[in-house]
Amino acid sequence: MTTLQDTKTSDILLTQIADYALTERTFSEEAYSTARYVLADTLGCGILALRYPECTKLLGPVVPGTVVPYGSRVPGTPHVLDPIRAAFNIGTMIRWLDYNDTWLAAEWGHPSDNLGGILAVSDYLSQQRIAEGKEPMPVKELLNYIIKAHEIQGVLALENSLNRVGLDHVLYVKVATTAVVTAMLGGTKEEVVNAVSHAWIDNSSLRTYRHTPNTGSRKSWAAGDATSRGVFLAMTALKGEMGYQTALSAPGWGFQDVLFKGAELVLSRDLDDYVMKNILFKVSFPAEFHAQTAAECAIELHDQVKDKLDQIDRIEIRTHESAIRIIDKKGPLHNPADRDHCLQYITAIGLLKGTITADDYEQEQADDPRVDQLRDVMDVIENKDYTTDYLDPEKRSIANAVQVFFKDGTETNWVEKEYPLGHRFRRDEAIPHIEKKFASNVAVHFTKHQSNRIVEAFSSQQEVEKYSVPALMQLFVSP
Repeated sequence: MTTLQDTKTSDILLTQIADYALTERTFSEEAYSTARYVLADTLGCGILALRYPECTKLLGPVVPGTVVPYGSRVPGTPHVLDPIRAAFNIGTMIRWLDYNDTWLAAEWGHPSDNLGGILAVSDYLSQQRIAEGKEPMPVKELLNYIIKAHEIQGVLALENSLNRVGLDHVLYVKVATTAVVTAMLGGTKEEVVNAVSHAWIDNSSLRTYRHTPNTGSRKSWAAGDATSRGVFLAMTALKGEMGYQTALSAPGWGFQDVLFKGAELVLSRDLDDYVMKNILFKVSFPAEFHAQTAAECAIELHDQVKDKLDQIDRIEIRTHESAIRIIDKKGPLHNPADRDHCLQYITAIGLLKGTITADDYEQEQADDPRVDQLRDVMDVIENKDYTTDYLDPEKRSIANAVQVFFKDGTETNWVEKEYPLGHRFRRDEAIPHIEKKFASNVAVHFTKHQSNRIVEAFSSQQEVEKYSVPALMQLFVSP
């Protein structure tokens, strides 16, 4: 029998998360439709990442040759792993190129990072069920879990800023994965609360690997680490390990006093499907999301500047406070992880090339002297209205504006984008691009025949919901 540390009432946040994770519910059609695109887009981002050896070197079992009964498949690879290690593999692939969905609020992050744990466990559970003569998990049930993980992580992020105390947003991935996976595995409310209490006690990694002078590739596997830890904590709780009911609020020793400056962690709205309906897709550019509209502006200006690069006197970027705090970078950029989180670098590539791809963060492109020449003449200025609208729950804008001034006194037009293509306000416009991105990503890795089968499986809500989880995962097994 699992027990909490003592008999007092648990921290309310722990029970709110557990109740939501365990409650059976039907979500809105919009949420299910968006979750289908999230699932496709997330898998596509992971498949594209397999082009990069720095990613694939981290994949596979901890000990080569490990055999796992009913093991979880890692899409696009021959790996069949235990669900904890598979969660790390899938989570690392998903996040490697900084191209999966995004959520921006007081804290930011990428809720689809939770698919590392959710996909690994759903495949593992389904194969166990099949071996026992039971039905595997249907994709509709998988979508329910995806919506729930998005909601937990995203609503936590609305008003609880980890970045302001130097902690990384992947803590919310760990919490969301832990809650949802414990529920998936059949945990009781007490077991979910116990597991989630451990996620908070773990706390979070430092954000230092995302910022100068330490920006590095750990930011690309940190979410894989978090979602896999969530699976571990869920499985540990189900073995009867005790929980800690005041993990957040214990005076002097709880998360809030030790790591959150004494502030109370809160859910600012009821948990439903708000986050999934408002999720941000990275449709066109693998770049940190606060720079997506700057990239659009720069690409729109490309034709006006491409033949006058040596005549540029100054480039003005107007942006919001969060972008300045996270991705306003001057000076040397040391690796792709540094460059894809630099507002000036992303804007420079857009101006230079009229497009931005993952390859543009590699050393070959960074060695082009024109990139730093453009960066050196950029002024980044906060627009207070952009900052206000960024935090407005009815808008959630991610605005940037770019203008180029030439030495002869002339200038380009002022290009402003309030909402990136992946925003809910531009969702209808974005969907064809999301579908094209998915098809392109899977075509990079699979044969034409297999790619066509994968794309067809996601072609409609009705089509994808015909599948069981293992049947869907089988589509992504490398030939």
